[in-house]
Amino acid sequence: MRSWTNIEEWDELVRWGVGLATLVGLTLLLVALKAVLRRRLGKLALRTATRVDDVLVDMVGATRVSFLVGLAMLAAGQVMPLSEKAHHIVHRVVLLVTLLQAGVWGARGLRELVDRRFTHEAEGADPARATAAQMVGFLARAILWTVLFLMALDNFGINVTTLLAGLGVGGVAVALAAQNILGDLFASVSILLDKPFVVGDFIAVESLMGTVEQIGVKTTRLRSLSGEQIIFANSDLIKSRVRNYKRMLERRVVFNVSIVHQTPPDLVAQVPGMLRAMVETQAKTRFDRAHLASIGESALTFETVYIVLDPDYTLGMDIQQAINLAILRQFAEKKIVLAHPTRTVHVDGALLLPATPAPTPAAPEKAELTRA
Repeated sequence: MRSWTNIEEWDELVRWGVGLATLVGLTLLLVALKAVLRRRLGKLALRTATRVDDVLVDMVGATRVSFLVGLAMLAAGQVMPLSEKAHHIVHRVVLLVTLLQAGVWGARGLRELVDRRFTHEAEGADPARATAAQMVGFLARAILWTVLFLMALDNFGINVTTLLAGLGVGGVAVALAAQNILGDLFASVSILLDKPFVVGDFIAVESLMGTVEQIGVKTTRLRSLSGEQIIFANSDLIKSRVRNYKRMLERRVVFNVSIVHQTPPDLVAQVPGMLRAMVETQAKTRFDRAHLASIGESALTFETVYIVLDPDYTLGMDIQQAINLAILRQFAEKKIVLAHPTRTVHVDGALLLPATPAPTPAAPEKAELTRA
């Protein structure tokens, strides 16, 4: 006949066995349930046009096995003969795993609602919304993980209030040490709110230009015409003069034509009208003016200004090329000669050296050049 102690030990062994069996069985059950639920929701998502079921599929797929093990451990702990301290440790571990899972779910949800929904839908219609969505999504995820981190610290018995107070005092020193980084961060917020440019715009910053590929927290990245990537600090962009060519409505063109001085005045007077006719025959242009701008040392220079009613650079170059060809043809017909940067010197006489007179004590020493 067993003693009471042996019966008690046997009962404890049975409870451990039941607890372990519960842990393993419940974990396998939850993993199988996750797989079935994801498969069923995936089939449902293929038959519907809404994004709600797509979000649910993503959420179920983002559920980690560690979270499922934590749930099974919490249930098994009710059966296992654990001490009060062991129960406390299990609850802390389960809570930590749950916070991590909540962070994963929250980050996936924010990415789905912000990055995918707003960014992808806005890229074709309004790039400004795409830029705003990226920044809002980043800030929202940063706030989410910060809150979960503080909850985890509080779970482990750390006084969060005291920690926040200490961080407030130390934050001033950190801000002074990282003022350049913070400057870029606030500059990115300024770019987001003011929208001087957005993703997809073609901009020029001083002598550098390119298409905006990404507006980050610290830097903005451009793809230049020659193919390389140009990286600017956001604070530098805020201080610089930025030309946004994407927002051009029309393009102003100024060009000069020079002819030789020997052109007859009556023919010179006809040139502005000829230039005007050449511009007005081109589609999508608006003539502004054409004048004899200057009488230079080597040429008579005409300045012509017109507006291309389309910001496309290639179209503008096509129009200018057509005008240039028309100038060559009509000037050739009128026998108007285009000027080259030359200079003609007209000499009226010759410079002669005077005869050297005999030196006399009273006369001062001097040399003269006389013109014949």
